[in-house]
Amino acid sequence: MKKSVFLGALTVAGIVAGGASAATLDEVKARGKLNCGVTTGVPGFAEPDASGVWQGFDVAVCRAVAAAVLGDGNAVEFVPTTGKTRFTALASGEIDLLARNTTWTFSRDVDLKFEFIGVNYYDGQGFMVPKELGVASAKDLDGATVCIQTGTTTELNLADFFRANNISYEPVPIETGAEAVQQYIAGACDVYTTDASALAAQRANFEDPTAHVLLPEIISKEPLGPLVRHGDNEWADIARWTLNALISAEELNVTSVNLEELSAGTENPEINRLLGTEGELGSMLGLDAGWAKAALGVAGNYGEIFEQNIGAATPIGLARGLNAQWTDGGLIYSPPFR
Repeated sequence: MKKSVFLGALTVAGIVAGGASAATLDEVKARGKLNCGVTTGVPGFAEPDASGVWQGFDVAVCRAVAAAVLGDGNAVEFVPTTGKTRFTALASGEIDLLARNTTWTFSRDVDLKFEFIGVNYYDGQGFMVPKELGVASAKDLDGATVCIQTGTTTELNLADFFRANNISYEPVPIETGAEAVQQYIAGACDVYTTDASALAAQRANFEDPTAHVLLPEIISKEPLGPLVRHGDNEWADIARWTLNALISAEELNVTSVNLEELSAGTENPEINRLLGTEGELGSMLGLDAGWAKAALGVAGNYGEIFEQNIGAATPIGLARGLNAQWTDGGLIYSPPFR
């Protein structure tokens, strides 16, 4: 993140301090839709299909929250944002939730005064180069031109990596992922760097994906997750526990296939609490008892959402890796529903 980004943080923080609402839930209900900030387009994560309907891994989080609150996963207004505009959109109240491959960092949490409600994808920054460049390691990129999205953590990560390895580079600043791809394909830069998941997603749409390689180095930790404004704990709880419901459902083997059957009641108390047939979890959130069932009814549990949008069988082809359940050696983990 460049100095200008930190200066901009002061403005964002000021907006939050002056405009944080303690009634986002009431506003969303009165409006009848959730305003959800997403990326301008990353295949598999968030982009409109041929009919203009938004699809993707992050989009599914928006739809799940809308279903939990409004009972309708289609009651969402998707607001495309860039690395520069996303935080102002959230701080100003233009959007209620930001689900846009955004890294959870100290400064964004504390200084910008946002509330990250969890991690829905553990990622890291990588590099993509044309195969014909003949580069096998990021440490061989001395003097390269690098396409990099402004207003993101990738700027500081890139500077740190090249400095630590005593090599130089020339940045080619761009604002959106689509612009970065255009510039990279056009040869305006030797290298494109961003989150490794986004590189894989964008490469899948290339005319010849095999002509481009992802270098082995992952140079950062990028815990990506949805976020809301500070100052409205009730709304943060709803968003947080909706994400947790998707994660817990996978662990408990609650799927889109057996959701209705299990909603009739089971021998597992946690499933019953999750689906609202036992306990008062919904009322604690200010929602109906079936809020989590509604969220799961949109696209299934976390694992189903992953596989449908970015999994091994999709053109994106991502393995679960760190994003497997904790029971399978990954980092995906929800607190208990009790």
